[in-house]
Amino acid sequence: MLKGTGVCAGVGLGTALVVQTQELDWSGVQYAGAEQEKARLAAAAKSVSDTLAAMAQAMTSQVGEHAAEILSGQIMMLADPFMIGQMNEQIEGGAVAEAAVDAVCGSFIAMFSAVEDELTRQRATDVADLRDRLLKTLLGREDQDLAAAPAGTVIVAHDLTPSMTVGLKRENIAGIITETGGATSHSAILARALEIPAVLSVPGALEAIAPGAKIAMDGELGHVYVDPDERTVKDYEARREAFEARRAVLKEYLGKPTVTADGRSVALYANIGRPEDAAPALEKGAEGIGLFRTEFLFMDRDAAPTEEEQLAAYRQVAAQFAGGEVIIRTLDVGGDKDVPYLGMDKEENPFLGHRAIRYCLDNPELYMTQLRALLRAGAEKHNVRIMLPLITGVEELRAARALLEKAKAELAAEGKPFDADIKVGVMIETPAAALVADLLAQEADFFSIGTNDLTQYTLAVDRGNAKVAKLYTVFHPAVLRSIKSVIAAAKAAGIPVGMCGEAAADPA
Repeated sequence: MLKGTGVCAGVGLGTALVVQTQELDWSGVQYAGAEQEKARLAAAAKSVSDTLAAMAQAMTSQVGEHAAEILSGQIMMLADPFMIGQMNEQIEGGAVAEAAVDAVCGSFIAMFSAVEDELTRQRATDVADLRDRLLKTLLGREDQDLAAAPAGTVIVAHDLTPSMTVGLKRENIAGIITETGGATSHSAILARALEIPAVLSVPGALEAIAPGAKIAMDGELGHVYVDPDERTVKDYEARREAFEARRAVLKEYLGKPTVTADGRSVALYANIGRPEDAAPALEKGAEGIGLFRTEFLFMDRDAAPTEEEQLAAYRQVAAQFAGGEVIIRTLDVGGDKDVPYLGMDKEENPFLGHRAIRYCLDNPELYMTQLRALLRAGAEKHNVRIMLPLITGVEELRAARALLEKAKAELAAEGKPFDADIKVGVMIETPAAALVADLLAQEADFFSIGTNDLTQYTLAVDRGNAKVAKLYTVFHPAVLRSIKSVIAAAKAAGIPVGMCGEAAADPA
């Protein structure tokens, strides 16, 4: 049995199709002169850009806009005059087009890989994929066509790239196994969009799994059996049937009120990172948005989004969920979320550092822009709620409210419509907030318990550290007692309390 990271639940049984990494050796290419090499590079860049655009269009219709954005990001990189300019400089120095592509992309990969933020590191994967596309085009190599994969195929690859998924007949793919990628990687996003069981970060998968090998895999547990015995096959067949039966049963509840058997209503909301995530959430039966992570609007760009840009994003989601709440968390940067243009200092303990509400209160101009956009977004449907991250006491809540009042006064003076009664809530994700929940409840309009960080901070466990990950559990009495006391404080004050994080999706 091989082990990896399960990123898309489901059971896969099938035959391995091993996608071998191509050797892109350009050492034999002869330098044809600067102008000819530049022309070769320009032709390759245009060909790749055109291919990516066609693939993005196909992917949008196949799995939705969110997955297609990965390709759009690569098109933007190719359109960046700085990147192509650096390649042309290499060529003028005597390098063949292939060497220029390899050197420049290599420097970007090294730069992005060195950053702690997972999303920024993911850009290294994008650049590597783009480099390979350019090199293949320059060398006249073609990608392996997975569109013709027969039924019952388990794809085994170093990484799952967007190009592999274009034209893929998802009903023929029983599973996906890769050597790289984590829960938030592009491979995971693509696998979930396709709804194919996937296990990523399986060390040495290409070496351990022979082409044509029989595979039994669990996309939730992250287990992969190579050439399993008859008993294991029967066990996995039974699991697959049970999983499909559960999924079929759940579909019956789409569009129906979320009510327990004894008649108690529980609001079922979705978490989103971008406006385009709202439509799929609505289709899956979400009754509102419990957490709109606005930091994603600030990432992968050179400057902060303007008030109008933010307004458009918030207003779009508010309109789509006109009948329900849209809880929007104010900018939560720092920790594992690095936004280079914000100029945040490198910190020894970033998770305990100058981040989230602390950073925003110290940068009121940036924060005011967001608060103004949120107030204006709530003007039409009055369903936008503001949630403050990493609160540790009432002082921070009061400071945020003071800025909000200032924003209201500005908008009133400018004659711009806004929601004067917008609700402001607190994310309970620090032990400090949990311990003073009774005080916060007197001044907040609602609570949302952020179980991921609350568990991490309460138990002093980094859940990303494999050596201590086994100690990370929401069922620890200290965490359960915190949750109970927070709920009790909210109920005593008569304010609603919600929950987000992995625990919120766990029936137990």
